[in-house]
Amino acid sequence: MRTRDFSRAPAQARAGAMFIGGTRYTNPLVLLRLAPSWFRMLRDMRRMNGYCWHTVYWQFPLTLGTIAFFTDRDAMLRFARTRHHRRLMVWLTDGTRNATAGFIRLYTASPDGYSNGTWRAEGPEMGHIDTFTPLGAETTGPAVRR
Repeated sequence: MRTRDFSRAPAQARAGAMFIGGTRYTNPLVLLRLAPSWFRMLRDMRRMNGYCWHTVYWQFPLTLGTIAFFTDRDAMLRFARTRHHRRLMVWLTDGTRNATAGFIRLYTASPDGYSNGTWRAEGPEMGHIDTFTPLGAETTGPAVRR
């Protein structure tokens, strides 16, 4: 069901901005040295206005990443300016002692989306959409065939 009201959906569905990043660390000992700073940074992030939700992922052998959701892009960028985040980024990018690669991507959510059941603010019904969302060159999307 198409919607613009995500008020009953989980925090990550209500977010307007998403961060995804990953860092490949040089060795397991670096991860142990990282832990105290990383937990301080997480504490700051959770306390910030605009923070919605986050999760951490692991990719073998030494890549650790974060996916974080914020109410809007400004809240996400304010977090990047925090003291603990800046210190951690300086530590990570200090040559190749601690990390050998990394990336950050920033995304913003369009107001339109889909929800069903108890997460649907307009009612509790579950259902399918009648037409797909139009692509850039289309004015209406094709019918959904069940």
